[in-house]
Amino acid sequence: MLVIKNLNKSYGQRQVIQNLNLNIGSGETYGLLGANGAGKTTTINLICNLLKADSGYITINNQPVSEATKKIIGVAPQENLLYKSLSCEENLKFFANIYGLNREKRYNQITKVLASVNLLDRAKSPVDTLSGGMKRRLNIAVALIHQPQLVILDEPTTGLDIEARYEIWELIRQLKSQGITILLTTHSLDEAERLCHRVGILKNAGIIAEGSLAELRTLIPAKEIVVVQTSSEEQAIARGQECGFIHRRYGNDLAFWLPEPLELKEIISCFEGVAIDSIARKPVGLEHIYVEVTQQK
Repeated sequence: MLVIKNLNKSYGQRQVIQNLNLNIGSGETYGLLGANGAGKTTTINLICNLLKADSGYITINNQPVSEATKKIIGVAPQENLLYKSLSCEENLKFFANIYGLNREKRYNQITKVLASVNLLDRAKSPVDTLSGGMKRRLNIAVALIHQPQLVILDEPTTGLDIEARYEIWELIRQLKSQGITILLTTHSLDEAERLCHRVGILKNAGIIAEGSLAELRTLIPAKEIVVVQTSSEEQAIARGQECGFIHRRYGNDLAFWLPEPLELKEIISCFEGVAIDSIARKPVGLEHIYVEVTQQK
């Protein structure tokens, strides 16, 4: 569906995108991860033909990016593109007109997308009466109004409370079930882990790691993570090293990489003689992989 090949983009002397390669299959949900300034927004603008690449190419559904391909892309930007004084229905009508939908199709699509984002009962409500989660769902509805083949969701849950975040996650799962191709940018590693078939980690103007969670787990020599709370951290680290564990810090957490899963009693025995307050076992997650690969490169 989306193919990016040897893409380069600079602003003056600053290289923002360097030899970027990306291939997203039809019906796939792909997560693009990276710190602020890593190039995610520039990549989106290039896909949407809002910027011109210095070199390389992008195709969408086998068509080179152009004004024509804008019609097969739906974009829900991080900042909601909504007219606050207009109703949900009126906002969708406005954007449907921009995409050239005729009257019958416009009416059918407005009803369909409002139902899909669970806002049909708020069709006549002005946007400024909606909650933050409702506005974000309406923002996604705008991206869907013209039945695009590729939907780009840029930080769709930023600033939302946990309940609204779960609503957006459920909406994305529904889009996945419909076979819609989704490019998702997010700072939430939990979100990417739950929703994406594959993720790409963007740093230094290019993709430094890519794959499914199972594939990415092979990048670090750990089969399980153990988080230890102790007042004797140096002693715990020394004992962990004796057992063949690699230690890492994730925020304030002292964690150990286990090369193979162990029974809890075996883990406890490794720290025998150390004053341990608690031990928590965790699967290797995207957070651990992301931290490791971005610090290495």
